Amino acid sequence: MKASSLDGRDFSNMDLENADFSFSSLKDINFDGANLRNAKLRFSALDRTTFRNTDLRNADLSFSSLSDVDLSQARVEGANFSFTSHQKPLNKIDFNLIGAIQNQGWIGTLIAIVLGAIILYGINAIAFFTAEIYYTHEPVRIKLYQYLVSQNIIAGVFTILFTQQFTLWLDMLVDKVYIKHLILSVAILILNNALSIAIYFFFGINLVRNYRIMYPNEAAQNAPWYWYMWGAIIVANTFYYFSRAGKQISRKISDQEYQLLNLEKLKTRAELDALQARINPHFLYNSLNSIASLVHDDPEKAEEMTLLLSKLFRYTTGRKTNDYFDTIENELEMVDTYLKVEKVRFGDRLKFNVEVTDAALKVLQVPKFILQPIVENAIKHGISKMAEQGYIVVKIYEKDNWLHLCVSDNGPAFPENMGAGYGIKSIQDKLKLLYGENARLELHNDPYKSVNISILKTAIDSSLN
Repeated sequence: MKASSLDGRDFSNMDLENADFSFSSLKDINFDGANLRNAKLRFSALDRTTFRNTDLRNADLSFSSLSDVDLSQARVEGANFSFTSHQKPLNKIDFNLIGAIQNQGWIGTLIAIVLGAIILYGINAIAFFTAEIYYTHEPVRIKLYQYLVSQNIIAGVFTILFTQQFTLWLDMLVDKVYIKHLILSVAILILNNALSIAIYFFFGINLVRNYRIMYPNEAAQNAPWYWYMWGAIIVANTFYYFSRAGKQISRKISDQEYQLLNLEKLKTRAELDALQARINPHFLYNSLNSIASLVHDDPEKAEEMTLLLSKLFRYTTGRKTNDYFDTIENELEMVDTYLKVEKVRFGDRLKFNVEVTDAALKVLQVPKFILQPIVENAIKHGISKMAEQGYIVVKIYEKDNWLHLCVSDNGPAFPENMGAGYGIKSIQDKLKLLYGENARLELHNDPYKSVNISILKTAIDSSLN
């Protein structure tokens, strides 16, 4: 489908993963609900195209026209929107040359032909004068051509520098684009003409006089002065146009990157919300089972567990801390309460100890519920399977600028597939979402059974911003 004209087609709900639509005209197409993951849509006309509910993950839309595109509910993680344009219709005063050239219709083709002819004509003129200077042995002609080349170089440098500074003032004081170009043209006409006259009287008057005496019949001498002013006007307006276009593209890229960043943040927030929602019912389910097992046999312990459970859920629902982070001190308080709940059930079979090597570490912010699921696993897969006394140690320490959160127990060693368990997997997912490669979770059976979470301290600070 590369380089195709598919305007107005309906591709809704189609599986187009890895499809290549590069250099195609795809205006008014309906991609609603389609799978365009990894698709190539670069250098394409996508005006008024519908991408509602479309999977655009890792799709390449660079250098494409995206005017009036509907991206509502689309998944765009990893998509490339570099140098996309949102040009206005060609009948607007603010004519978009880049968008017109990208258009595969006759207008774009005509503009490209004209620009190509002008550029080629200019290059050949440079080549002609260079060849004349190099190969001609007539001193009068050589000096005149050298003067003309020097004059044009000086005029070109002046035109660009003046346009660059003058348009800064224009952009602040004038709104309409065509008025800006008109004022710029008049200014260049007057000032460039004044510069040419000054150069002529200081350096070229004798050269031109000698040339006219030696070659009185050459037709170029009869050309009116204003013929030579159009070049500077065209250069100034072209430079200003592309300067504006470049700023607009940079602004659009920045806006798009900002939008994509927000989408990534929203995606991360949604995934964290999902993890948080899954942790709470999971813990509630286990705790209620423990209470149910004690209701008839030991009502007092059941009541104690209920009160402790109430305290835990005040922690999860009533605290006014950050949605996803809390201090180590508060996390340890929750773990301590959780272990007291379990101690009601296990009695003397459960011993535990919470240790922080440096009191300053207690104020560090870590992800909520980072320790409780690990301690819960230590109970479920370790202590509950032992007839003798079980022991759980929670230790917080810092080493080599890494914060370590370690939970160890004396229960049975981890099986090979322990990493796939829900509690461990939820913590791994949360660490990846919040810290990327700056955090890790490791399971150890040697020298003793433990789960160790390591977070780079610099990543802890940056994750809160």
